[in-house]
Amino acid sequence: MSRYCREDVLRILRLPARQLATWERAGLIASSENYSFDELVQLRKLRDLTATRISVKSIRRSVDAMQKVAGMANPLQEFAAVRSGSGLAFRQWGALVNPVTRQMAFDFELAPCAGMIVVRANGQVPSRLSNEIQEMFLRAVRLEERGETLGDAKVLYEAILDMQPNHAAAAINLGTIRYNERDYETAEGFYRRATEADPEYALAFFDLGNVLDEQQRLEEAIAAYERAVELVPQYADAHYNLALAYERMKEPRRALRHWTTYVRLDPSGPWASHARGQAKKILGSERLAIVCRHGRTLKIAG
Repeated sequence: MSRYCREDVLRILRLPARQLATWERAGLIASSENYSFDELVQLRKLRDLTATRISVKSIRRSVDAMQKVAGMANPLQEFAAVRSGSGLAFRQWGALVNPVTRQMAFDFELAPCAGMIVVRANGQVPSRLSNEIQEMFLRAVRLEERGETLGDAKVLYEAILDMQPNHAAAAINLGTIRYNERDYETAEGFYRRATEADPEYALAFFDLGNVLDEQQRLEEAIAAYERAVELVPQYADAHYNLALAYERMKEPRRALRHWTTYVRLDPSGPWASHARGQAKKILGSERLAIVCRHGRTLKIAG
């Protein structure tokens, strides 16, 4: 079985180290220096769920409840999890299960599959199409990690999108492959497709901002980054890229807000020193008016 070191996981999933540490402290993933492929998939799920503004506390609560309701060891690996209000629902046997309220609803998002479904002896009625797409996606992720099989990964992601056009994760991954190939126009199309499939998917807007930035379309990039931080105000990397973009737009005061936010969110990150330096530089060159709570205005001399 393939193993991924901690640094590889952070690079592959584009995760800040502090985010991984937060999930470990919450008990959502075991603390380790090496991760299996299944754990990598679980971390991807956690990243995507966090990008939809679900708190770590709410995820933990839903996972604990699902373990008690369904008696499963790891709901994040055994079933698909989707946002439901401020918590999670799990796709189970053609229905959405809210483990906290113990309510079930028909899952209209599952595409129907042709033919009859055989009920297993244990009573489970899996969706063949959903399972097939999930298996295809996992295979594509594995293939994507090896340069010599990248072409096969692209074919699989495209097949997934043919079968399920609103599969946001496949669209994002295919867009990232195209982005790395410097095919920015095609990458943009896939990222936009992901934002349309899931309008609350902050990562999709962040990636869209990156590809627009590469095309020197700064105003559009800023709009995408702003949407990402609107969805997830703690999205440190989006604040960092916003600060860079505003500086290039000659708007230092707007850049300052995002530099300082980035430093607050990721004070020990790899770019924190640069962000502090840029904030200090702006403060040193601008005459900024600071309005106090009681209405007084103080001037910081440039």
